[in-house]
Amino acid sequence: MSDLVTYLTRLGDNTLVLGHRLSEWCGRGPALEEDIALANTALDLIGQTQMWLGYAAEAEAKGRTADDLAMGRDVWDFRNLLLLEQPNGDFGRTIMRSFLFDHWHLLMLRGLTQVSDARMAGIAAKAVKEVAYHADRSAELVVGLGDGTEESHRRMQDALDRLWPYVGEMFIGDEVDAATAAEFGAPVPDMLRAPWDDAVLPILAQATLTVPDGAFAHQGGKTGARHTEHLGHMLTTMQWLHRAYPGANW
Repeated sequence: MSDLVTYLTRLGDNTLVLGHRLSEWCGRGPALEEDIALANTALDLIGQTQMWLGYAAEAEAKGRTADDLAMGRDVWDFRNLLLLEQPNGDFGRTIMRSFLFDHWHLLMLRGLTQVSDARMAGIAAKAVKEVAYHADRSAELVVGLGDGTEESHRRMQDALDRLWPYVGEMFIGDEVDAATAAEFGAPVPDMLRAPWDDAVLPILAQATLTVPDGAFAHQGGKTGARHTEHLGHMLTTMQWLHRAYPGANW
């Protein structure tokens, strides 16, 4: 797999996995407005997946489609961040997971709008408008719940404590990142850490939440070297129709 195909697959897998996770809330949201908002965010992410994996399939040139990449691969072929495959948990944990990713995603897409690859830049330009809204909304909810009731604060702090060890992977680069940066001018992951901190830490402070100590970071998701058991369970649900009727179409 070329560096470009791997890079595009990572972008598409991130949005696919988080999009499916958020879709699991459909009909189960704590309020009608939040139920609809989560479903719409999931749809945004799945739309972005179609573009990223569609480009990856074309660049791969093996006759596969975006649907084949989404529904025809098993766990070890996925290249998503470990953060995104974590279970939804309660509403607070779902929002915290989105919040931590949204602000990284926004920085990444803004950088990708400037790359020399016109197709990649065009997809990023379409997606960045949606993700700017995602980041604003998740930030508002983190503040509202973190600085809300004693119970909501407890749940948001618990969510942050649980998910923080998965944050570091977003900023760990490898040879694929280096090659894409050199060829197209794509953002280098570790250079996103400072602006991410500048965006995220003041919001967590406003939410009266305490950032956990320690720099430990789970990693391996974006390289496919390691995934949690949760991804396998998720794919069993997400891919069951394709597995039951391989090659079927409408």
